[in-house]
Amino acid sequence: LEGLIMGTRCGSIDPSVIELVEQKTQMTTKQVMNILNKESGVYGLSDDISSDFRDLEDGYFANVPGAVRAINTFCYHVLKYIGSYVAVMDGVDAICFTAGVGENSGFVRSLICKYFGYLGVALNEEENEKPGEALIVSTKDSRTKVLVIPTNEELAIARETAALVQK
Repeated sequence: LEGLIMGTRCGSIDPSVIELVEQKTQMTTKQVMNILNKESGVYGLSDDISSDFRDLEDGYFANVPGAVRAINTFCYHVLKYIGSYVAVMDGVDAICFTAGVGENSGFVRSLICKYFGYLGVALNEEENEKPGEALIVSTKDSRTKVLVIPTNEELAIARETAALVQK
């Protein structure tokens, strides 16, 4: 999901923001880029609590404002992306969660899926709590299926690298 806020990266921004921040703060481009790439995302939104969603979830349940803001903002951005794809494709048969948070956080999946009632999404909360497994986490009568598909990002990177080297 290109442009989505990440652990420490900001996601989509208007490129003119870089120049504006430089002018207002007297920072160099390198300093601004460091903030956008290493101090933003959910880390920055959480008031520097963490970029690790396990820590953010703990903070969310403890009602720590920065953690609540970071998780709610992340979920909002995921909702926007999924919603835009649903619109472009005139509906979907399934929604698939994958990679770090999508694979391992039933809590975040449930926060996101509660807004997909219009798609007939109904979660099986017991299945949804299982981390890191290939699962169907929607109920049998859910009109749109919700799946969790584990990834092996390191393997994918290694394969792409090998393909480049072999050229």
